[in-house]
Amino acid sequence: TLDIIAGTHWFRGPDDVPHPVRDLPQTMEEYYPNNADLAYDVNGDGWVDVISGGWQESELYWYENPGKLGLERGYKWTPHLLKDTRGQNEIFVLHDFDGDDVPEIFVSCWIKNDPVVVWKLTRDENGNPTIERRVIGENGGGHGYGFGDINGDGREDVLCEVGFYERPAGDPWATPWKFHPETALPHPSCPCLIVDVDGDGRNDIVWGKAHDYGLYWWRQGEPKPDGTTTWTEHLIDRSWSQVHAIAWADIDGDGACEIITGKRVRGHAGKDPGGKEPECLFYYKWQPTERSFRRYTIADFGEGVGTGMQINVVDLNGDGRLDIAVAGKTGTWVLINRGQEN
Repeated sequence: TLDIIAGTHWFRGPDDVPHPVRDLPQTMEEYYPNNADLAYDVNGDGWVDVISGGWQESELYWYENPGKLGLERGYKWTPHLLKDTRGQNEIFVLHDFDGDDVPEIFVSCWIKNDPVVVWKLTRDENGNPTIERRVIGENGGGHGYGFGDINGDGREDVLCEVGFYERPAGDPWATPWKFHPETALPHPSCPCLIVDVDGDGRNDIVWGKAHDYGLYWWRQGEPKPDGTTTWTEHLIDRSWSQVHAIAWADIDGDGACEIITGKRVRGHAGKDPGGKEPECLFYYKWQPTERSFRRYTIADFGEGVGTGMQINVVDLNGDGRLDIAVAGKTGTWVLINRGQEN
């Protein structure tokens, strides 16, 4: 049975009993040093640890799982500094860039002119877990990210606010990634989805305005003679704001993936456009005939369920249907998928 980690606690499945992980002091108005919880066995002892950091804090920590006895006794998890990244970090994501089955830590930084950086998990001279810096691009990054083959060469590129970086052939760390500015997006979501929405063989981009109104998809057209990608914007929904986290999964079990997203609750302490409006969580299904998305409700406006920095879509109870776990400023929520209504 899967468990859930959210901030200060982990919740044992399937009864969701809370157990302590760590303390998180408030550092700013409605801010805590916790912009992601990444579950990974960092030290290789067979127990899942947590990697996490904060927005203004440049340090990246891993929290050591105390093991069977420690979990039973409710011990807090020991923090270990992985690295002072010397930067401010919007969100951290685990992603295997080099295919060695060990995920790297991708950093999305909201500062546009900061380089796009990946941290590779390794060991120091004493055998302790640490991370080494890898630079994908020096042309800047900014708020938001996405992974996928944008230009159709069969290799996975990296999307960010200022454009995208084209992955080189072979070793991703051996040569620079080529920068392309034509996919620059205005303060987009974390993540943006790089998927073929309309089935034409070219990947499109699904993204939201993370701190404003609007969920969109950009349809990719024929490239220009010089290979520059071309795009046409289509609105999906502009009735609610703060589309900060997005997931892509087959939520209704019909074999086709849907967009799962919802309102980030009081991002920037409610000071964004629409920041104090009711929270919500929806999924959007592509309609091939209409060539547009139709919205379906998971949790309606004002029901308490919104999003924070992550949307986790996984079968939590083993019934074959994908469920959802989200955490934010209204709490930690588990939404069990009961299937289609008769």
